Amino acid sequence: MAARSAWNRRLALGMTLAAVAASVALLLGVERVREGARQGFSQSVSGIDLIVGPRTSPTQVILYAVFRMGDPMAGMRWSSYEGVARHPAVAWTVPLSLGDSHHGFPVLATTRDYFSRFRYGESRPLAIAPGRAFETTFEAVVGSEVAARLGYRTGSSILITHGMGDSGLAEHGDKPFAVTGVLAPTGTPVDRTVHIGLDGLEAIHLDWQGGAPMPGVRIPADQVRKFDLQPKAITAMLVGLESRAAVFAVQRFVNEYPSEALVGVLPGVALDELWETLETAQRALLAVSALVVVVGLLGLVAVILASLGERRRELAILRSVGASPSDVLVLLTLEGLWVMLSGVLLGLALLYLATALLAPLAQAHYGIAVAARWVQTGELRLLGAVIAAGVVASLLPGLRAYRLSLADGLSPRS
Repeated sequence: MAARSAWNRRLALGMTLAAVAASVALLLGVERVREGARQGFSQSVSGIDLIVGPRTSPTQVILYAVFRMGDPMAGMRWSSYEGVARHPAVAWTVPLSLGDSHHGFPVLATTRDYFSRFRYGESRPLAIAPGRAFETTFEAVVGSEVAARLGYRTGSSILITHGMGDSGLAEHGDKPFAVTGVLAPTGTPVDRTVHIGLDGLEAIHLDWQGGAPMPGVRIPADQVRKFDLQPKAITAMLVGLESRAAVFAVQRFVNEYPSEALVGVLPGVALDELWETLETAQRALLAVSALVVVVGLLGLVAVILASLGERRRELAILRSVGASPSDVLVLLTLEGLWVMLSGVLLGLALLYLATALLAPLAQAHYGIAVAARWVQTGELRLLGAVIAAGVVASLLPGLRAYRLSLADGLSPRS
């Protein structure tokens, strides 16, 4: 009887069902995106045992070494880099040097080993497609977002800007770089980075001093190879070990390095700590989704309550043929619960479809892995809370109908 009654008002309840379905899909979608974002955040860099930089907080080292954010105040000496690289437990190292930019995108100076050693996600390697890694001093490899937004391809010429930022800074206009490759999308800060060699970074600063060009001194690009392009300092270094069992011993060696104050950062630990600082934003996002569900439930209550005025005679007839007030209460409650359960099932189907269609784009462009899967334990708790709230919301119209008297139903007020 409840199902047939709902079918007679299918248009109004259908709109409410759609609102409930959309709110459920949004609630679970936000939860899955949050989980995927955390996983992608923690996997912005993988396969690296330590990140070594000048003595500062681990969070700051992660910010500029992994996310290219912030402005490193000091660097570590090249001799310290070589000293750490010579440790018996160290298998390989990759130097990183930051400080310049290109149209607001950070410029990272490194070696060719970066493209073979750097990993992201589930230990996925970087891929250059199309093109190749840089080989000579004035060659560059750009991230996918840099190429897409600035229209670069292999063979394009770019100029490096001194310092970080997008305006008001001087360019190294006499020493352009040729783009030799474009990195495939990773969904990490690599996509927003211009990569050059360490010798290229040294070359563009040969005739600069104190952050400005040296008066009366100009060294043409074709003359830079006559100079020593070995860097004196770098920003940080990536370290891979022969065995992960030695990670704490090497970290202690770095933290107690005698010649310079250094810090060895465990990437996974530092990334988890950095994510925890975003906990408030995560909760706020989940709260907004919960409010959307509440709005959907209020819409359900409003539709059923609004229909009571039209159904007072129907309910009174049911009372007159023997239905008790409790029967009317159950009828209205079941009707609302039916709409709620149908909305939840439709919302799950909508979420699965949206995930299947959008997951590849989210992975490629934002590094967020969202799998098209059935509900997990944590999501079942959310759905249970939504259904429980739906039951409570459905009781309100039932209680209202319960209080309608037989005489009021047969003789409605005009």
